[in-house]
Amino acid sequence: MERSEIEKKMTEVLTSVLKHQNFEIRDDLTAAEVEGWDSLNHMVIISEIEEKFDIKFKLRDLNKLKNMGSLIELIQSKL
Repeated sequence: MERSEIEKKMTEVLTSVLKHQNFEIRDDLTAAEVEGWDSLNHMVIISEIEEKFDIKFKLRDLNKLKNMGSLIELIQSKL
């Protein structure tokens, strides 16, 4: 799957969970920069990503995430 397709699906997930589009998918984007992306919504977002991409994350992989770029790379590695 191409990166642009992953970014599109990520936008769909974030919009669905956060109920707004006040963000831009970019590699250096962090949860702290996005309104409503708190720890609870973070877990919902991760679950939605796993479902949408039909993948499973390991806790150690999630603990290494620093920003949207590292999340997209992790998704690519699982596909």
